[in-house]
Amino acid sequence: MNIRTVILVVTCLVSVPALAVAQTDEIQVYDGEIAPPGIFNLMIHNNFTLRGRTTPDYTGAIVANHSYQVTAEWAYGVTPWMEQGLYLPVSSPYSTNYGSTLNGFKIRELFVRPNAHDHTFFYAANFEFSVNRSYWEPRTITSEIRPIIGLHLHAWDLIYNPILDTDYTGGLGNLQYNPAGRVAYNFNDRWALAAEEYDSFGPLRSFQPLRDQFHEVWATTNYSGNKFFGLNVETGIGYGLTAGSDKITVKWMLSRNLNVHPWH
Repeated sequence: MNIRTVILVVTCLVSVPALAVAQTDEIQVYDGEIAPPGIFNLMIHNNFTLRGRTTPDYTGAIVANHSYQVTAEWAYGVTPWMEQGLYLPVSSPYSTNYGSTLNGFKIRELFVRPNAHDHTFFYAANFEFSVNRSYWEPRTITSEIRPIIGLHLHAWDLIYNPILDTDYTGGLGNLQYNPAGRVAYNFNDRWALAAEEYDSFGPLRSFQPLRDQFHEVWATTNYSGNKFFGLNVETGIGYGLTAGSDKITVKWMLSRNLNVHPWH
């Protein structure tokens, strides 16, 4: 992907609504790792809001409190530097005001520095295109650009995703800034413990007042399975710091390469 392509994508991005949307299909900090070429990967995202916002973020939105989200993320390693992804289905098996819903789908392209785990400094860029139901997002078509930068410092990982979201209205100044960050300590090549933060400040041209911003801190654990069984597990619990945040949310994510066998 050359610099002109990046500039074109960024220029085309124009804003999302000022307030945070009702829920999210994934709660994850991207680390620049992708499936190897020719390999299919499936990750199941599960998010449950134990104590959350009890009023819709916009008219007709899913209420966050007690809602449960499940998303299947399918990924395919195209090259050592590109992964193609599809989120389908994006669903809410339960919400207080809608019951069970299908919320849409999402396509993504992830471009990375190959073999990010072997480099002290790594970087990547993820582009997403979403088609949404009206109770999931106030507009049908939305997108995300997610730069990824990080450092592998022996046992420690420092990762930052300065995310920009858009619903293609309002100009570049109305892009919404929704960054995420992660500090992890790796006990070995299987187990890690991490602190994460997820934020929504509002549009770049004018951040929302602090009480309306979304800020959550998380404690997470990660387990990486062996190359044969290959089941990876991430669990976490998050706490909201502002009135515009959900107070307590839990997540668990399961992933596995689908076409890797012990004899390969």
